[in-house]
This record gives sequence, C-alpha cells and structure tokens, in this order.
Amino acid sequence: MNIFEVFRQAIDSIRANKLRSSLTLLAISVGVFAIISANTAVMVLDSYFKDTLSLMGGDVITVSKTPAISMGPTDWELYRNRPDITIAQMEDLQNLSRTATEVGPNRQYRTTRVTYADQETEPNIGIRGGNQYYLSSNAYNIEEGRNFLPEDIDYARSVAIIGADVASALFEGTEPVGKQIRIEGRRYTVIGVTEAKGNVFGNTLDRFVVVPYSVMAGLYGRNQNIGIQVRAGSVENISQAIDEITGVLRAIRKVDPAAPNDFEVTTNESLSGAFDQFTGVLYVIGFVIGGIVLLGAGIGVMNIMLVSVSERTREIGVRKAVGATKKAIVSQFLMESIAICQIGGVIGIIFGAALGNAAALWLESSIVIPWASAVGGIVGMTIIGVAFGVYPAFKAAQLDPIESLRYE
Repeated sequence: MNIFEVFRQAIDSIRANKLRSSLTLLAISVGVFAIISANTAVMVLDSYFKDTLSLMGGDVITVSKTPAISMGPTDWELYRNRPDITIAQMEDLQNLSRTATEVGPNRQYRTTRVTYADQETEPNIGIRGGNQYYLSSNAYNIEEGRNFLPEDIDYARSVAIIGADVASALFEGTEPVGKQIRIEGRRYTVIGVTEAKGNVFGNTLDRFVVVPYSVMAGLYGRNQNIGIQVRAGSVENISQAIDEITGVLRAIRKVDPAAPNDFEVTTNESLSGAFDQFTGVLYVIGFVIGGIVLLGAGIGVMNIMLVSVSERTREIGVRKAVGATKKAIVSQFLMESIAICQIGGVIGIIFGAALGNAAALWLESSIVIPWASAVGGIVGMTIIGVAFGVYPAFKAAQLDPIESLRYE
C-alpha cells in the first residue's frame, strides 16, 4: 500500500467522525495559533522597533538621569535621588568634549494648546527646548523654512519650529513660516516646519513645537532636569565618545572616583539590546502557553485514536484476515494521527499569522511572514502526530484477527 492510499484512507476516517475530529482539530489549532500569533506579533514589533531606531542616526548618544528602558525590578528611589542634569552641565560638556559633536538638550517642558489667530489645537502639543542640533539628533528634516541658528539660541529669540501635525491643525491653506503662534500667552514666530514622520506604537511623532532652550530656561529656570543628546560623528567613534562623555560628566558632576555613575548613557545599540530581551520574554511566553495547549491536544489525539481503534476492531480483523500486515495497520492509524495534527497545524498557522500581522496594520508597519515558525509548526505537528499516535497504532496492529472478527 503506497503512502497516498494510506493518506486517503486517513482522510476518509477523519471525515467519517466529523464531530470528534473537529474538536481535536480545534484543540490543535488553538495551540499552534497561540505560538504562531505570538511569534508573528513579536516579529512585527521587532521589525518596527528597528525601523524606528534606523530613522535616528546610529551615532546618537543620549545622557539622562534615569534609564531610557528598564527591564525587571528597578530601584527607582536610587534614580530619583540622583542630582538633576542641568543646562549648565550640558554647556560645560559642549565646551570640554573633544570627541562629541552636536551637543544639545532634549527636554519637553509642557504639554499645552497652541493658537494662531482664531485657530487652536487640542491641549496635547509637546513644547520642547532645543538648539540647532535638535532636529538632526532626532531625525527630523525641515520641509519649509529653516533650522535654528546659533544666534537664535544665544539671544533667546522667540522663534519656533513646529511639527507637521501642528502645521496642519493651525495653518490649513496658509503658509506657516513667518506667522506668529501663541503658547500660554507668549508669541513665537514660526521659522520652520518639519516633515511628517508618522506614528510609533500609535503615538504621533509630529505633535510638537521646539523653541530655543535659552527661551525655556528663562521661563522655567536653568536647573530643570534635562536630557543631553550627543553625536559621536560616526558609528565607529561611539565607544570613544562614550568614554570621553562619561569622564567629562563625572568631573562636571563631581562624582567620587570610587562611586558609580549618577547618570545613564544610552545608544541605539543598547536600546536594541534591551528590546531584544523584552521580545525574548514574549517568545518564551508564547511557546509556553502554546506548548501547554498542544500537550492537551496531543493527549486528545491519542484518545480519539484509541476510540477509533476500539470502534474499528472488526474492520481491523477483516483487513488482517485478507492479508494486511502489522506494518500496514500501524501505517494507517499513524497516518490518521499525523493527518489530524497537520490539518490542525495548518489552520493554526494561517490564523495565527493573520492575527499577528494585525499589529503590523495597526502600527502601519510592513507585513511579516513567519516562515521559520510555519516550517517549525509543520515539523512539530508531525512529531506530535507520531508521538501521540504510535501507541494507538501499535495497539491496533497487535489485535488478534479471530477475536477482532468476533467483536460486536
């Protein structure tokens, strides 16, 4: 008997017991669905995160008071007790550093409304302080107008660069450059509009206004905690730049030589490493949940095959009486077990990949096809089919033909 004939008989047997087979298929499909959907969603997040990081220069270094990303238990009390990073410290770093270039602050001071004439935004516009390096360090490009000049920072001019969302909300059909907007009663002249960058995890990157940090320092004080963004000049210089920045900042902040740093230095690479840890946890969770479900489904497969052997005892006796070998009996029942697992696996893979890619549609990211997981699912279902089908198949092959023919 060839494999195609065995497979056809297996399918006929599955179709003859639709309800029982459907319940077993459902259990298998749910297990595979859990694993594939989790893997696909993680692949989408990983792809999206790396695409987002690639928008920023690979040589951007960020200095902050607290970690940019924290995994596991964190002693936030320790971080809160650290002294703030101030504008004066940033300016000292800018003057003392020889390796780092394009040093600038990164601080959002307020979230409020912005108005122009009789137009007004929602109270969700981030008001940030920056200098002439802010846009390049955060991967923004000027679409209209110009960037800040050093003189705008030095003389604390009341000028502003607005994001694409702010421009569309206030200046529909009107040229924004040169117009005056009001933020909490103060007037700022728009000198530039940035190109739209879209959303990250459902949050827009274009709802902001940047004004010279010297203006914000005059309003909120120079001792407000800020982040510092630095460019190393090239990816190859990152390690050297980090060493220099760390040494200079420790001197500026008067950190004891025996004490650890009281600030955090972050790069795109370190952010990517932290995210890889997070996605690794998600992978494990998906496999554990799916594995538990598949274990139950495998037991269900064994149960349905044992019931099938019991119900078809007379059929097995007839086949043995006309010359069927033990190998043929084992092949038939083992193929039925594998067929149930494979059909359920394919259903789970299709629906799991579809649900996982729903995250891609929501994030407006590229669709991913989990080929490795799909192939692994097919192989895994074959193994489960064999592992949980071998005992019922062996039991069927061992039946005595005379006793089987007498079975009622």
